[in-house]
Amino acid sequence: MLLESEAFLTELTRMFQKSRDSGSLVITMKRWDGHEKPKPRDLEKKPPKNKKLKKKLEKLQSIAPAQTKEYKCLLRAVLGSRKISTVVTPQEAMKFQASYSILLRGNIDGLRKKEKKKAAAAN
Repeated sequence: MLLESEAFLTELTRMFQKSRDSGSLVITMKRWDGHEKPKPRDLEKKPPKNKKLKKKLEKLQSIAPAQTKEYKCLLRAVLGSRKISTVVTPQEAMKFQASYSILLRGNIDGLRKKEKKKAAAAN
């Protein structure tokens, strides 16, 4: 479910608290250009034989260099079957990052330590 950034942070806090009892919370962050469908690769590798496809490819290539993209940041969080996400624009990135880092620092103490392997201890 796509949420606003403030609603995402409050829901993420709830998910952290639920994950203390049971379950794993997975958070992912990636650069997002706003497109939901990927670009077709087959047009880039092989030049099309069809005239319509050639014109379409030329149009795409002429538009692409002229555009200066401003990427957004997509954050997702999953706890069990509950999924939330938000998109952060560059204008609100610094404010969101400050709030997000405070939230992580407050809730990161629930991590479990890895068990050391006995084989490494025997050597």
